[in-house]
Amino acid sequence: MSETAKHFLTPSEQQEIISAVKEAELDTSGEIRVHLENRCRKEVLDRAAYLFKHLQMHKTKLRNGVLFYLSVHDHKFAILGDIGINQVVPENFWDEIKDGMQKQFRDGDFVEGLSEGIIKAGKQLKDHFPYQQDDVNELADDISFGKT
Repeated sequence: MSETAKHFLTPSEQQEIISAVKEAELDTSGEIRVHLENRCRKEVLDRAAYLFKHLQMHKTKLRNGVLFYLSVHDHKFAILGDIGINQVVPENFWDEIKDGMQKQFRDGDFVEGLSEGIIKAGKQLKDHFPYQQDDVNELADDISFGKT
């Protein structure tokens, strides 16, 4: 386990992911975060839910945050949307995004997989939570990293 989550992506790859987040949030009040860590010692959705709360993603005005969580050494990932977005997206929406990402990940293309997933989530956010004149960026666009 020589590579840490913080160094899993090169600085330019991290910028590509951040650019995808910014692009996805451009025309929506929705918020997207990406969190990477080395290990997921719990059920992946439980860990993502904990981080969702820890990153205060549940505090967005319209409850329209989306977390992309990756555990790099355990090869686990989850996508978690808040109640506002979950009430309006199609039933299997997150699974469809996850399936597409997983295909990219199997080919070793983590940046493309993440970016595509983020952009697809952003389209749904835009459809259901369009940008408002008084909109503020409620959550940071940068990638957060865990210590585990």
